[in-house]
Amino acid sequence: MRAGVAGAVALAAGLLHTASFAPTGAWWAQLAALALLFGLVTRATPRVAALCGALFGWSWLAAGLWWLHISMHQFGGIPWLLAALAVGLLAAGLSGYYALALGLTARWIAPGRMRLLALVPAWLLAELARASWLTGFPWIASGYAHTAGPLAGWAPWIGIYGITALAALAAAGLMLLKERAWALAAPALLLPLAGLLLPQNFTTSSGRIALSLVQPSIPQDQKFDPERFATNLGTLTRLIESARGQVVITPESVVPLPLAELDRATLVRLANPERPVLLGAFLGNADVGFVNSVVGLGTDYHYGKRHLLPFGEFIPPGFGWFVRAMNIPLDDQAHGEHQRPWAVVGQRLRPLICYEDLFGEDFVQSAVGPDAATVFVNVSNLAWFGTVMVQDQHLQFSQMRALEFQRPVVRSTNTGATAVVDHHGRITARLPALQRGVLEADVEGRSGATPYARWLAALGLWPLWGLALFALIGLRKAAQ
Repeated sequence: MRAGVAGAVALAAGLLHTASFAPTGAWWAQLAALALLFGLVTRATPRVAALCGALFGWSWLAAGLWWLHISMHQFGGIPWLLAALAVGLLAAGLSGYYALALGLTARWIAPGRMRLLALVPAWLLAELARASWLTGFPWIASGYAHTAGPLAGWAPWIGIYGITALAALAAAGLMLLKERAWALAAPALLLPLAGLLLPQNFTTSSGRIALSLVQPSIPQDQKFDPERFATNLGTLTRLIESARGQVVITPESVVPLPLAELDRATLVRLANPERPVLLGAFLGNADVGFVNSVVGLGTDYHYGKRHLLPFGEFIPPGFGWFVRAMNIPLDDQAHGEHQRPWAVVGQRLRPLICYEDLFGEDFVQSAVGPDAATVFVNVSNLAWFGTVMVQDQHLQFSQMRALEFQRPVVRSTNTGATAVVDHHGRITARLPALQRGVLEADVEGRSGATPYARWLAALGLWPLWGLALFALIGLRKAAQ
């Protein structure tokens, strides 16, 4: 196949890959898209293989991350063309992982079935690299398409990246089926399907807790406006006072300034003596740095965000000019320190601030041991990015964490998606986007640990790195 035609097919396959994630839930499209890509690369030259990986990755990620344009253009004041260019460059940079993985595989292994199988560990290595290197940015990693469907049963055993590998294996199996290589196609397709037969019950009930999840729906262009601060604070206070749960959860940075700058009377009014409040605010000062935090009002509990977002929460070296151009408030923050789960009303709540919940390997220690969290609590502010795609994508990540650790995940957000996900990964309640209100949720906490949580806590993601490298080396030798 000519390079131009192969590139066009790779671009189209990348778009199909994006369509497999929330809100569509078309998990099968992820397998079809990856099978198309693998079919292009199986007999391609290294140059064409790298081109296909780059174009597939760019199409997938540019279409899946387009909403970053809103934060840069609408709220950052960057001209729309430059903002679009920035999104395109980000997608191009991230797609380099796939170009490198597929190009090197094509260089190392001759065209044919062994190369097709070698694309499976190569794909996993590319996804692990994107998740880990340069602080990691695994947004819409390919395994997230499988929060539903036959591969979801593997989540408590091997997690998101194990599912990523099995999805790639299934895609290779589809191409082997096309080539009538039955002996290879059968195990490649049946192993992923085995997730339907695996045991799934690893945690037990730790009781129930009534949570009030606040969604104030403050427009982003008003959130940091000093003239709107008193009005927004009044809205928040009324929502907290109307809550009926045993614990009230507010979104990330719902108080958009250091907590020390709030007067005592305001703090007293926000703190409800009858029900604890987990309040999103900033701790610290200009000397030691500001920490994006949640604070248990009236208690000694606080949690500071540890995995910061590049460009939005910390400035990578050499990019100060770009971040300053976007006028992001509190744009260079300090890292929070690890904090135990919050023991409250008979449960242990583990906060996760915004996109921290993409990194299960960072907080897996909170899912094992006698003091493990019984409920994960995500607090976010996605108002920077609009409502289309981004909210559903982030909610899907919470579903995967719930499946992996068999814990409920509750979400309190500014504009959406405020929701409850049970320990089976099912969305049991959700407030509509941009609707101001409080989602009252009766949540069952869970105790115990999944196999994935146990080995991830002990070894991190290294077993997956090792298996992928071992498989790649073995397949290269088999092809010689």
